[in-house]
Amino acid sequence: MSDLEKLSAKHLIERGICAWERADYEAALEFFQAVLSRHPGFADVHNKAGLCLAMLGDPEGALEEFDEALRISDTYAEAHLNRAIILQGLGHFEEARRHLVRADELDRIDSEEFPSDVGHKIAITHAKLGDLYLVADHPEEAAEEYRKALAVRARFLDIRSKYAEALMGMGRWKEAQGQLETILEGNPDFTSARLRLGVALHRQGDANGARREWERCVREDPRDMRAKAYLAALGEGGGPPAL
Repeated sequence: MSDLEKLSAKHLIERGICAWERADYEAALEFFQAVLSRHPGFADVHNKAGLCLAMLGDPEGALEEFDEALRISDTYAEAHLNRAIILQGLGHFEEARRHLVRADELDRIDSEEFPSDVGHKIAITHAKLGDLYLVADHPEEAAEEYRKALAVRARFLDIRSKYAEALMGMGRWKEAQGQLETILEGNPDFTSARLRLGVALHRQGDANGARREWERCVREDPRDMRAKAYLAALGEGGGPPAL
């Protein structure tokens, strides 16, 4: 097992952010890609990986990451903005303009009090603080920061996913279920949320509901070994393995 494989996703993200802040984009990209190998549904990490690739002089690779972030969450304003910047650099001005317009529209949807990029930054700042609390194993404080972020930008599905994770860390399974179901209403292809929904259902004694969610994951992606492991454990009468 490599050193990166020994680290949790939370610690990988933390180290990736630290590497980014010291302008070590190659190291940051390695950390973010390690996270995505386990959790491909993290839109914010795809966005971060795209930024690293852009700084490393790979605009096409950056566009692929921004595209994946938008596939997961089409309402991710920052990914629209970052994609527009790259497209402008490549001379695709009309397509860039469409993404800029979309980013501006999205910034004004959620909060009349914070209708622009200021609101976006407020939400991200609360989410980053929540990430730090989660890494420090303080799910209560993490949940509060994610809740504050969602009060400003309710459509940020990746933040809602982290909020659900914090709720699960406190054993608040029913509340976590509600958050995960909201995510899947917005994006039925958010596989990580569906996997965790299965866990939340299982912890509440709904084995059939858990099976239903994990079987759907396997139908949609037969290569998803996490869902298969969950189903195998369920068949053996045990609990699902930890993600």
